[in-house]
Order: sequence, then structure tokens, then C-alpha cells
Amino acid sequence: MKKRNIILLFILVTFVIGLLIPQNLQMPVLGATQADFNPKSFWYYPWGKSITHKGVDIFAKKGTDIKSSTIGLVLFAGEISMGGKFILILGPKWRLHYYAHLDQSKISPLSFVGKKTVIATVGTSGNAVGKAPHLHYSIYTLIPYVWKKDSDRQGWKKMFYLNPIEYLNN
Repeated sequence: MKKRNIILLFILVTFVIGLLIPQNLQMPVLGATQADFNPKSFWYYPWGKSITHKGVDIFAKKGTDIKSSTIGLVLFAGEISMGGKFILILGPKWRLHYYAHLDQSKISPLSFVGKKTVIATVGTSGNAVGKAPHLHYSIYTLIPYVWKKDSDRQGWKKMFYLNPIEYLNN
């Protein structure tokens, strides 16, 4: 078999395995319930500089532990202006899990995490300074769900963002 075919086969097998791994998401904020977030906050407009809120804010006391909502590979753990201290995890189904406004990160890039792994604590970093402590949690898919696109403000982006509230309600 040619080297090119072996590489293509490896890529295909890796892709399929990523889709087959079950995700079984859990609430990332320790002790949080449905009462700690607004069930209508996903895709809420208007929402500051980001225009539309593409995740859910889960409120908790500053310093509350955040566990990974799924198994995965930590791609980034750092700081950006809007999200403040944040962590990005590649999980099953080729989905990226974004945790933002953290007080402290407790994990390093290229680490594997499980659902029991404490990755951070709730905070008010980034554009959450001066607001109630919370975790901003978003799920971004690398495989576009074209059928989710609609005419809402930024509706074309809906094919890349999944509503985490649908998973947290289970």
C-alpha cells in the first residue's frame, strides 16, 4: 500500500473513532442545577461585543470547582480579552468545549481529562469583571450542522454552535 493511502486510511479511521466515542455530558460546575442558569440564554440577542450569546452562563460562588463536562484533550488553557482565563477541550464527536471567565485554571494544554477532572474554578475574568461569578460554557462543532442555519442574527453560525442547555437538562 502506498504511503499516501496509509495516511488517508489513518485519517479516516481517526475521524470515525472520534465520532463513535460517546460524550455523555455532565454539568461542569460542581453542585450547580438548572436553577443556576437561564434556560433561554443560548443564542440570546443582543449580547455585547459578541452580538449573540452562543453558550450558557452557569452562576456559582467564586472559586467553585469546574469539572470537564466530557472526556477529551485540552487544546488550550490561557487568557483572552473577552473570555478572560479560558480552557478549550476537544471532546467526542469532534466538538470543542469552551470554558471561560475562570478564576484559576488547574490543567495544562495537551492533557487528557475525564469527567471527574477538576479543570478550573468559577471566576469573573475577561469581560465578566464586575459581574456575578459564572462559567461561560459553549460547545462548538468542527463538523457543520448545515440544517441548523437560520435567519436569526448571526444565524449562519448556528451550524457550528450546539446548545449546551439541551445537554445540561438531561
